[in-house]
Amino acid sequence: MERKPAHTSDFGVSRGEAHDASEFYNSRLYQDSGLGQPQPLEELHQGPVPPPGEWADRLYCHTAEDMHHLPDNSIALAVTSPPYNASKQYDEDLSLDDYLDLIAAAGAEVYRTLRPGGRFAVNIANLGRKLYIPLTAYFYQIHLDLGFLPMGEIIWFKGRVASGSTAWGSWQNTRSPRFRDVHEYILVFAKQSFSRPDRGESDITRDEFMAATTSVWEIAPESARRIGQPAPFPLALPDRLIRLLSFRGDVILDPFLGSGTTAVAARLAGRRYVGYDTNPEYIVLAEARLAAADPDQDPTSHP
Repeated sequence: MERKPAHTSDFGVSRGEAHDASEFYNSRLYQDSGLGQPQPLEELHQGPVPPPGEWADRLYCHTAEDMHHLPDNSIALAVTSPPYNASKQYDEDLSLDDYLDLIAAAGAEVYRTLRPGGRFAVNIANLGRKLYIPLTAYFYQIHLDLGFLPMGEIIWFKGRVASGSTAWGSWQNTRSPRFRDVHEYILVFAKQSFSRPDRGESDITRDEFMAATTSVWEIAPESARRIGQPAPFPLALPDRLIRLLSFRGDVILDPFLGSGTTAVAARLAGRRYVGYDTNPEYIVLAEARLAAADPDQDPTSHP
């Protein structure tokens, strides 16, 4: 017997009930949002998708504002954690406008190099207390203006590791309380379509898929001292993004490479990689980590 889909309910649906969300997606709230609309796969202009060439499996000591080494439509997934411009060792102390111009220029290059249906995952945190700088809001606007489609966001929860911290400047004082961030964000965007028009081999297990498609990921931070870079992100984070959002053999880009974690995760997951950073010391560090990476190793426990 054919099962009829349910209409949108005022009070949600039960766990086992089929759900038809077309009423919401046809609503004025959604249609007139100004956020852009995905192109139907049959209308998607794919153009030529270059196979990985000499430009792949390489790290470039060069700004991501100009990734001329990479062909158009060549990248399946970009994963990055850009510098936060938060006065760390590697930051350049840019003004907010100059910093956002850098992010926009790199984002434009990511959009150019992504293939149709390609994805871009950006790890970012909001900054400060007085004033609080909502970088996520700026990042959304920049990437929407570039033509990216918002695909969702993930809360990277680090609370159990950070639970010992205290906000002494406002301790038990209503006059000036301070919020202690125990999370960062991963903003996920897509180019032209939320679906990939091509087919490939997925290697994510059922349990991994269920965990990766929730909006909160609990992953312990990486040790800066162990990696040798002020703000590395943990390998488990790009590994999960790569296995969820790309096929085996795809090329994964990191436009702000840092210590090379995304490239290492891509290699261990059976993908190709390409990375950019302007710091030659980080390029050397990333190349050393790639040389030590063993594809048969547990992706959550390598050097």
